[in-house]
Amino acid sequence: MDYGKFKYQQSKKQQKSHSHQTKTKEIRLRPKTGDHDIEFKVKQAIGFLKHKDKVQVSIQFRGREMAHVEEGQRVMKQVVEMLEEYGKVEARPRQMGRRILCTIGPKAS
Repeated sequence: MDYGKFKYQQSKKQQKSHSHQTKTKEIRLRPKTGDHDIEFKVKQAIGFLKHKDKVQVSIQFRGREMAHVEEGQRVMKQVVEMLEEYGKVEARPRQMGRRILCTIGPKAS
């Protein structure tokens, strides 16, 4: 048997035996993001959660949008409610400078 072929088959076996490595995916929104666009991003996030990846939701503020932080908090609350049945909130929404961040992990099956 060819040694190169043997090594290739061994590496394939190892790849099959390893379980899925959790990655963190991010969806970015703005306070003025429309409802349809939010639904589209949430569908993407649901796909990530079903694939056992974590999702970090971030809402970015620019310029004078900082005067209306409550609008960003409303969007974040809406997204978290839509994702509740697919994942659990690991890090509650918190403001860090010009962003609001929240981490959602997949539900244990």
